[in-house]
Amino acid sequence: MANNLIKKPQDKNVLGTALQECSLFPLTGFTRNGCCETGPDDTGSHTVCAQVTEEFLAFSISRGNDLSTPRPEYGFEGLRPGDRWCVCAARWLEASEAGFAPPVILESTHIKCLEIVSLADLKYHELR
Repeated sequence: MANNLIKKPQDKNVLGTALQECSLFPLTGFTRNGCCETGPDDTGSHTVCAQVTEEFLAFSISRGNDLSTPRPEYGFEGLRPGDRWCVCAARWLEASEAGFAPPVILESTHIKCLEIVSLADLKYHELR
């Protein structure tokens, strides 16, 4: 019996290897599967896996995106410093240019973010 299933190609990270999980708690990703995968419906390109900081969360609020306040109607408990989250590539770049970029987990950051953010910038802010 032939296998008629079409396997989706493995998503890649910015290092060119298999995309790794970003966070299951809190559950992140545009599709809420723990990975910074993306697709045509993800207009914000939630592709950068970052460990959020107090400074980044405050910056995000100042730009109209409150990631700290729980939103139970969406099953969102709110982020705290130290949580990992799939951040919009453009917002991460904006935060970087303002001096508030949170550290990045390269193995969990989707290669598509390189359309917006340089690999050099991501490596500079790599979580160590």
